[in-house]
Amino acid sequence: MKNISLDITKAEQFLNPGTLAAYEPKVVAASASLENGTCPGNDFLGWLHLPSSITPEFLDEVQTTANTLREKCEVVVVAGIGGSYLGARAVIEALGNSFAWLIQDKKNPIITFAGNNIGEDYLAELTEYLKTKKFGVINISKSGTTTETALTFRLLKKQCEAQRGKAEAKDVIVAVTDAHKGAARAAADKEGYKTFVIPDNVGGRFSVLTPVGLLPIAVAGFDIKQLVKGAADMEKATASDVPFSENISARYAAVRQALYAQAGKKIEIIANFQPKLHYIAEWWKQLYGESEGKDHKGIFPAGCDFTTDLHSMGQWIQDGERSIFETVISVEKPNRELDFPYDEENLDGLNFLAGKRVDEVNKMAELGTRLAHVDGGVPNIRVSMPELNEYYLGQLIYFFEKACGISGNIEGVNAFNQPGVEAYKKNMFALLNKPGYEAESKAIQERLAKEK
Repeated sequence: MKNISLDITKAEQFLNPGTLAAYEPKVVAASASLENGTCPGNDFLGWLHLPSSITPEFLDEVQTTANTLREKCEVVVVAGIGGSYLGARAVIEALGNSFAWLIQDKKNPIITFAGNNIGEDYLAELTEYLKTKKFGVINISKSGTTTETALTFRLLKKQCEAQRGKAEAKDVIVAVTDAHKGAARAAADKEGYKTFVIPDNVGGRFSVLTPVGLLPIAVAGFDIKQLVKGAADMEKATASDVPFSENISARYAAVRQALYAQAGKKIEIIANFQPKLHYIAEWWKQLYGESEGKDHKGIFPAGCDFTTDLHSMGQWIQDGERSIFETVISVEKPNRELDFPYDEENLDGLNFLAGKRVDEVNKMAELGTRLAHVDGGVPNIRVSMPELNEYYLGQLIYFFEKACGISGNIEGVNAFNQPGVEAYKKNMFALLNKPGYEAESKAIQERLAKEK
């Protein structure tokens, strides 16, 4: 079985000779601090050996619950925000039919996502759609009090009970939450929902391979055993005892930190040439942005879908400020085959492509873009996946997670907390006059009055 691969030659050429070799001791030290649990945020390192620790029995339990939802639901709503939905959505959209929402597939329920915004129209439209559907809910929240998710779950719980009756609703509502504490745990215990635990030592953005991601992915009909196997194999391939020259996570971490520190590249664009990978980029953006954006440091993570975004962002990438580098996820072999047709009139002048696979055209677009961007001063990193399936997505997920841990340690930040996320919440609660925020409410109202 092949592994995903890494090509950094078109990035390394923008660095001084010997730079990458000079980073090897830093990478070794960063990897050791992860392995030994001596780095900042060491109480959140549960992801590090998670793939290899997942048992077949646990996966069977997740699959059994997923099968119940699949049998009893036409639609399953995944309620969660940030890491509580991005990983699952990334995998489901990468593996699913691009037009699943238009296809009447009786084998698989429709998976939709909520609790990731406070859009009134969105929630009203969702509840309207669900009125004629047998639906279930996977509520993903450690605390049960995250505003976006809690608000959504309250709406969906009431609607599900009204449509299916309280007894039947109990069988199609699953809580993925804390083991002992929090509002979601209390509600689950009171109502008798099936529950899965979010490990205390795994942060949200690293939680794809916990029930947070595994349960929705299994409900969607995809092979979670292969996903975990891919991640476990990549865990071995990127272990701290694997030489730097062979360790793709270590090399990716090193080259991006070198581009940041030495070449002034402050923005990383994750790009793909497969529309199915859009949410992989969204998941990656949270993983790296929330991990490295600390202490006024960190590479800004951005995402582009090529060739689509070449016709909008391509100009900036080619000729704008030279503060960027690209990491391209390339899929070597598509799952479908479609040949370009011959046309007698040839008004578009494209008969020179007749008989070629569409993917061949896409690959030449990828190569041509890479050459153009490198010539334009944009370092290019290429991550190649042999195929787009569960196994290689598992590899890709762990590859990025491990590189993120190493990269954060090299940068010198706590890659596993997110203190900045709380600032907006405090202001929102103060503005809404939430009980317990009286002093904050008074202070913010006085501030707003002065700003008028």
